Amino acid sequence: MAIKPLADRVLIEPLDEKEEKIGNIYIPDTAKEKPNEGTIKAVGPGRVSDDGKAIPMQVKEGQVVLYGKYSGTEIKEGGKEYLIVRESDILAIIG
Repeated sequence: MAIKPLADRVLIEPLDEKEEKIGNIYIPDTAKEKPNEGTIKAVGPGRVSDDGKAIPMQVKEGQVVLYGKYSGTEIKEGGKEYLIVRESDILAIIG
């Protein structure tokens, strides 16, 4: 992976949305909500506290996480979409 997050940031690959169908009507992509589940692809080294101590990350690569709906910055790399978020924007680890 060419992208390496800094400080307490995490690179997440959002999970694919499931195609929604209500009756015989398909919901278009523009009307769907953004996914808020994804797989961690890379983690930064952690943040440094005010007194200079390193605070390690609580998440690691490969974990599936739940993150805030409007969190982070969207980027594209190699034709895939990723999201860079702060560790504090991650709400839970799934599984």
